[in-house]
Amino acid sequence: MPIIGQIIYMSFNSLGLSNALLKAIDKQGYTTPSPIQQKAIPLILEGKDVLASAQTGTGKTAGFTLPMLQNLSQGQHMRKRPIRALVLTPTRELAAQVHNNVKAYSEFLDIRSAVIFGGVNQRPQVATIRNGVDILIATPGRLIDLQNQGLLSLSKIEILVLDEADRMLDMGFKRDIDKIMSLMPSRRQNLLFSATFSREIKNLANSILHHPVLVEATPENTTVDAIEQKVYRVAKAKKTDLVIKLISEGNWKQVLVFNRTKHGANKLCKKMVSAGISAAAIHGNKSQGARTKALAGFKNGSVRVLVATDIAARGLDIPLLPHVVNFELPNISEDYVHRIGRTGRAGASGEAISLVSADETTYLRDIEKLVGIKIPKEVVEGFEPDPNASTEPVKQGQGRSSRNRGSRNSNSNRNNNSKRNSRRPKRNSDRRSDNRRN
Repeated sequence: MPIIGQIIYMSFNSLGLSNALLKAIDKQGYTTPSPIQQKAIPLILEGKDVLASAQTGTGKTAGFTLPMLQNLSQGQHMRKRPIRALVLTPTRELAAQVHNNVKAYSEFLDIRSAVIFGGVNQRPQVATIRNGVDILIATPGRLIDLQNQGLLSLSKIEILVLDEADRMLDMGFKRDIDKIMSLMPSRRQNLLFSATFSREIKNLANSILHHPVLVEATPENTTVDAIEQKVYRVAKAKKTDLVIKLISEGNWKQVLVFNRTKHGANKLCKKMVSAGISAAAIHGNKSQGARTKALAGFKNGSVRVLVATDIAARGLDIPLLPHVVNFELPNISEDYVHRIGRTGRAGASGEAISLVSADETTYLRDIEKLVGIKIPKEVVEGFEPDPNASTEPVKQGQGRSSRNRGSRNSNSNRNNNSKRNSRRPKRNSDRRSDNRRN
């Protein structure tokens, strides 16, 4: 597989993009392509299959959106506008973000796009598709639901994009991906974009891509240099008071806090509000309307703290987010990279704080091994770690991989979704239950 590593191009003008796209890029305020854009765009314009690895926040969405739009605009337009490009994403938030990018960059092109995901009424989505769309951005669950109802066809697909492909595999969407592959023409351009680059991703690439070019903007599983990382060692029972202290005394205005479980996110959110800090929780049990409202409030400043689970936060695009807090470390080491990638985006600086109790010692060691650095550690007076606490990881929900020592399923998810999960591989059942609404 050819590997593209050296950056040659220095401006969008030199990438071979059309005047219409350059006009849209200029309107968005961008002047210089990011490394992943410089490497991927020319290859995609040439029609090559691409396997691209880039950190979250490095501009990979535009890296596939811009050349996809150009290739489609130069192709033959059909009267009924069948779906010619499909972008698959793991979550609703990421689907909406990609659609916003597509709409912005296609402003001066005769290209129509639509986004579909679960958690909302399907009728407006179906009506849009029936009016004809060139590009469909979708989560796997809703896409298959509509296809099974005979409400859309993938028989004219020319370009397939799997965005955040690693997360789709983590969440148990492999069967859905295989199903979707069977509904499309075998002759098409395939693009896999992923923030991390695991063996599973490479296996998926081998089954889908044809003579692909490997593009890496940064070493896999590394963290952005602009992010200042810090660990606070703390007693588990004192985490809530510590995070409230840090936010209040630091006068932090916009903070994204990660929690491993939906119940934990709700509980922490209530404690924040009780302490006089405006906060909202976002996770898979929230309706699409509630998630959209919480995110809008966070972006406009009316919500100071957004407490999120890993799944719900995937795809959140918050410009210049200054602070990310790991209230609990993820039991999947790669999730740490995804989490702190919410800050330090597009060259801006950011701070990533992790509150680590004794039972998370193993998780911290695994994370430091993955990212290749020793993260600075501090102890705040009055919040010292419990010297007698066990360092054995506590098994609880939202884990998905035995190699990271986490529990696979929460009891509540198993009870609420037993019928649905019985049709799926057990290893990812709680991830699937959280996202089947997508």
